[in-house]
Order: sequence, then structure tokens, then C-alpha cells
Amino acid sequence: MNTPALEIQGLQAWYGESHVLHGVDMVVQPGEVVTLLGRNGAGRTSTLRAIMGLTGSRQGSIKVYGQETIGLPTHRIAHLGLGYCPEERGIFSSLSCEENLLLPPQLKTNQASMSVEEIYAMFPNLAERKNSQGTRLSGGEQQMLAVGRILRTGAKLLLLDEISEGLAPVIVQALARMIIMLREKGFTVVMVEQNFRFAAPLADRFYVMEHGRMVEHFTAKELQAKMPVLTELLGV
Repeated sequence: MNTPALEIQGLQAWYGESHVLHGVDMVVQPGEVVTLLGRNGAGRTSTLRAIMGLTGSRQGSIKVYGQETIGLPTHRIAHLGLGYCPEERGIFSSLSCEENLLLPPQLKTNQASMSVEEIYAMFPNLAERKNSQGTRLSGGEQQMLAVGRILRTGAKLLLLDEISEGLAPVIVQALARMIIMLREKGFTVVMVEQNFRFAAPLADRFYVMEHGRMVEHFTAKELQAKMPVLTELLGV
């Protein structure tokens, strides 16, 4: 068995006095696409933020490619090959699309970083808008830029938070093609996703969260059999 790309055991996390994660356990193998499902406030985004060291205090174990990271600062965690795409995207408004792409440093991982040309081939919209200011891009183009910027760093484990939210169907389809392409290239993806129709065909495995805990875990093959449970938990 390969060393997991991500292995979480007994993860507790806090924002100040607020206890948001209550013993999260999760394993993601290299090359997998894993989706975290759950209602708003279930702890999915907090799990991604805790992996990156962006919550307050953390307890438990978070191993990235076998290396314990629970005591590491965020920049050290990123250098292990993690790329985090937050829901708010974080596009620099004063920079052009291409300047945003070129901004982050490349990580020293064994994953080759994607060239700007490769990212433009994946997202032709960005090539057309490369000289446009970040704030002049549409929501879909900003989302493509946020993901493309991570791929430029050489990150090999991608944490994607609600990348399809509020976007036109044609853009959502482009993002779905991107996820499939990234899996084919050997990337590992952990997605938080409210759009079940977007997430369901893409994921190899699913975890369901409720009140800061994992309450269900199943593979894509088991999805149909789990639909009654998901309907109850998520209202899908």
C-alpha cells in the first residue's frame, strides 16, 4: 500500500473558544478525488483550513505524504506540496490575470509545475483575458485563475473549496473536465462541494460530515445504495 497523500486521525480544531472539529478521521490515497459532503456549518471548510494550519489551535494528527504536520506553520505545510483554493478565491485585483498566475513561488516537490501555456490550454478563457485586471474577470474566470495559480506552484495535493458555487453551467462543466484531467495527470484532489450533481460523477470516494465529525464514508460504487442516507443527511 502506498503512503497516503493525506492521513488525518483524531483531528480537533478551534477558532478561538469555538470548538469546530471533534475527532475527524480521514484517509486520501495518491491520485484520488475525494469529496467532503455536508450541510453548511458541518465542518467541511474548517477541515480544509485545519489541514493548512489556518484554524486556531489544532490537536490530533495530520500526515501529508507520511510527514506529521500538526505542529508546522502554514508555509511549511504548503511546501510539502499542498495547494489550497479557498471559497473567496483571493485574486489580486491590481494585478492582471497573467500576473496573478505568475505570482506564487514554485514549490520544491517532485510534481512538475504546470506552465502558463498548459494552464491556458486547460482554460482558454484565461488566455483571452491574460491582460485584464483580476477584478474585471467574471466569477468563473476568477475561479479558473485561482485553480490555475495553484497548479503553477507544483502542488500535487489540491484542496478545493466550493469551486462550482454560483457559476454558470458551462463554467461548471469546464471545471469538471479540469478535475478529470488532473486525476489523469496523477494529482490528488480533496473537494468541499455543495453542488452534489457536480461532485457525484467526479469523486472516487465520499466523506459526509455533520457537527464537526465524519458520519459516513463510502466509495463511488456505493453511491447509489447510499442515496437514502444522503437524502436524509443533506437533503439532496
